Amino acid sequence: MMRLINLPDPDHLPALDRAMFNPDVAAGLGPTDPPVKVALLFGSLRERSYSRFAAEEAARLLRLMGAETRIFDPSDLPFPDQHKDGHPAIGELRDLAVWSDAMVWSTPETHGQMSGLMKAQIDHIPLSIGAVRPTQGRCLALMQVNGGSQSFNAVSNMRILGRWMRMFTIPNQSSIARAHEQFDEQGRMRPSPFYDRIVDVMEELIRFTVLTRPHRDQLVDRYSERIEAGKKAEAIRQKL
Repeated sequence: MMRLINLPDPDHLPALDRAMFNPDVAAGLGPTDPPVKVALLFGSLRERSYSRFAAEEAARLLRLMGAETRIFDPSDLPFPDQHKDGHPAIGELRDLAVWSDAMVWSTPETHGQMSGLMKAQIDHIPLSIGAVRPTQGRCLALMQVNGGSQSFNAVSNMRILGRWMRMFTIPNQSSIARAHEQFDEQGRMRPSPFYDRIVDVMEELIRFTVLTRPHRDQLVDRYSERIEAGKKAEAIRQKL
């Protein structure tokens, strides 16, 4: 059983102005194209995890836009290098990355950086698994929550990591100040400019993914890797 957080259908969105919302951001998809598949990661295991609450709000919006979403539950994920690759949570996280067309990373800011839990999840995802590239060519949206005033340290730090993972990180991003004031007792986000920005970010993520998904293989085709593959193929031929 994949470690996922299940959400009900996104019927109850109290902070969303339906009159101003455009649900057709994925209009570029053809009639036979599958929906955009988005994997969401969050970076805190607290009972009231605001990074999880933000990821859940993002998932509700994405589903309203026609996307398919899966939120990974990292509660029993080991530290990197603590276990061999056979640990089931590691395999499920990697399977989720392969499944996805796009990802959302939502983290608390901890000492000016993403949380250790967020970094551990990303560290478990290699650049390649044989011929499969779990993250390369996929789109990425970044969010952070803050205990105090608004900052952008964590999202800026994650941009570096997204580039390293060879992902297309969208220009827009979300940073929620004083997160404890932005969510109600049920973990639902209150209406605010911070919520509006999450809507902006998810709309942009869908648009970028629709535009780039058909060209993913072409976008990650690299001369240097073709040279390396040719050398490996020649070495195999010489051994035969």
